Amino acid sequence: MPTIKIFTDSTSDLPIAWIEQHKIGIVPLYVVFGDQSLKDGLDITPVDLYNKVSDYGFLPKTAAPSPSDFIKAFAPYIEQGEQILFISLSSELSSTYQNAVIAAEDFPSQQIAVFDSLNLSSAIGLLVMKAVHAAEAGRSLDEIITLLHTVRPEIEAEFVVDTLEYLYKGGRCSGMQNLIGSMLKIRPIIKVADGKMTPAYRVRGKREKALDMLLQNAINKKDLMDQDIIFVVHSLAEKDALNLQENLQKHTQATVALSTAGCVICSHCGPQTIGIMYSKKP
Repeated sequence: MPTIKIFTDSTSDLPIAWIEQHKIGIVPLYVVFGDQSLKDGLDITPVDLYNKVSDYGFLPKTAAPSPSDFIKAFAPYIEQGEQILFISLSSELSSTYQNAVIAAEDFPSQQIAVFDSLNLSSAIGLLVMKAVHAAEAGRSLDEIITLLHTVRPEIEAEFVVDTLEYLYKGGRCSGMQNLIGSMLKIRPIIKVADGKMTPAYRVRGKREKALDMLLQNAINKKDLMDQDIIFVVHSLAEKDALNLQENLQKHTQATVALSTAGCVICSHCGPQTIGIMYSKKP
């Protein structure tokens, strides 16, 4: 049976140590400031991004890897006789999935499978780690894809956005929503549903109130969790992330891992964003 190489894109926000340990391939998306096209995580960091936004006064655009980017990434492993499974950012949010499908058609059939996570950030990472562990256990490509189809609808992803400014600048909320939200100190809790970002709750008041709701939402579902991995992902909010990690570890038997949001996620959600992502039992 051929070895299976697991790939994902840079929005999966996996810890670097896990990527290196399991030899996970990463295809970066792009962050575009004017005529500068920068590879997420390679040419630019979140701190660089926020500094540029502060200097320029506008958000960057983001762009999917091109089919040729995928072909360059995949080709060496196909030439070695390996199969590839690529797990992508939601097709509802990016053309990353479609471009990977186009690239896969350049290779012999059955060599590359492209799976749409219908999610973002470390919620993609949850699916990637399911695939990695299954591949390491000797499961076939078809078996892993069947597993992912089972797990995908059970993924829960919620996050607190500290400011509406980035959602406003990115066209994901109106100027009036941004103004009222800022005046009333409304902090939205966003969740992913059907591959799209959607408001789950709006919390008025201090940030701590929103973070407590985020935590309680997860703890209330602890009996439904598969107790494998819970991700706490953040953008320049390490103190809050560590606090959430500690509380989740007290209430669950899962591995509670910290991860940091990459530049593409940061460019849409902004600094101090923090989220909890896990899978329920199928």
